[in-house]
Amino acid sequence: MKKFLASSLLSADFLHLEEVIHFTEKAGVDLLHLDIMDGHYVPNLTFGPPLISQIRNITNLPLDVHLMITNPEETIDTYCEAGASMISVHPETTKHLHRLISYIKKKNIKAGAVLNPATPLSMLEDILCELDYVLLMSVNPGFGGQSFIPQVRKKVDRFIKIRKILGCEQVKLEIDGGVNLENIGDLSRAGVEIFVVGSAIYHSDDPEATIQKMKRVL
Repeated sequence: MKKFLASSLLSADFLHLEEVIHFTEKAGVDLLHLDIMDGHYVPNLTFGPPLISQIRNITNLPLDVHLMITNPEETIDTYCEAGASMISVHPETTKHLHRLISYIKKKNIKAGAVLNPATPLSMLEDILCELDYVLLMSVNPGFGGQSFIPQVRKKVDRFIKIRKILGCEQVKLEIDGGVNLENIGDLSRAGVEIFVVGSAIYHSDDPEATIQKMKRVL
């Protein structure tokens, strides 16, 4: 199955964002990952639909929008209209996850659910086959540059087994947090299909070379 590399703009230089996006695209990433934080669900603030719209205007790369916000159903239309290609939400932030996932998919946007390191896989069993993808957080959300939590590696294996048992093998597995050149190969062999990488790319000595090395590993 094809593997996808998503660069997380949370770790990029926002004073030169357009330049960063263009060299990232040229280097060969498959997706741009956009972390939306509200300072309530997670202890940080980032950006919202206006910046997503501006990013949409300067690149053809799919925009992977990760909503770390409370009550996402109240503002979901603004993210759809801003140009999101994929939208993922945390189950604990909405009262009706199935309704929200169905709504996103009706907008012809890929819909995913996100599990934090301490959130059990069982939370998604009854809706798994309705999802386009599941994002496993391998750090606690809210900040970039954190280290991979080792226990999440076992969670990847459990997810792959549950996905097969439930007959939902079309649901892609995405991982975000502490992914780097040292662990991306192992995660790929374990069955992860979408890899979100931030600081390992943008804080490296040569971001373009790092992207290309990761693509070769995948």
